[in-house]
Amino acid sequence: MGQKVHPKGLRLGIIYNWNSRWFFSNKKKYKETLMSDIKIRDNLMEKFKFASVTQVDIERAINKINVIIYSVKPGMIIGRGGKGLEEVKKLILKELKLAGSSKETKVDLKIEPVKRPYLNAYYVAQSVAEKLLRNFPHRSVIHNIMNRAMESGARGIKIVLGGRIGGAEISRVEKYFQGSIPTSTIREQVDFAKFPTLTRSGYIGVKVWICKK
Repeated sequence: MGQKVHPKGLRLGIIYNWNSRWFFSNKKKYKETLMSDIKIRDNLMEKFKFASVTQVDIERAINKINVIIYSVKPGMIIGRGGKGLEEVKKLILKELKLAGSSKETKVDLKIEPVKRPYLNAYYVAQSVAEKLLRNFPHRSVIHNIMNRAMESGARGIKIVLGGRIGGAEISRVEKYFQGSIPTSTIREQVDFAKFPTLTRSGYIGVKVWICKK
């Protein structure tokens, strides 16, 4: 069961909350709003990749949208005198107009810092992927990151790599563990993320599980 069910999906509504929080009874509007949320989230995470954005939460009400951005380097998004926030608002409003929302929609932004980044699975997966892209030796990268996660207070960490690791001719899967990862226990706070990286020899997939105390 732990190998087949998404660790966050298994715990939605129990430990974790939904990343999009709103409700529409109109089926057509529901579909359009969901697609709009996905595009806003993907665009923000791609545009502010340099600031290590780990999560984007979207809350909607009538003519109002709240966007909460979780970042390891929030200052890089805000910019000098809050200029960066204006850029983010323009990006969101542009996407809302393309989705056919009304012009009166008010956008509220909130930038939240990620205080312990090595307990965030998305940040860890992104860090591993970026170092693999720069041809760092994968074993030393993974053991270094696992040690940092355990020092930050993790109960356990698991990292899985898949693909032509180290430029090998035949693709393979490598698994690394440290501590305890109870994937099927719903009460345990297990964070999960996957991040692909395109190296010279092809794509390498990175999956990370982190169990927090």
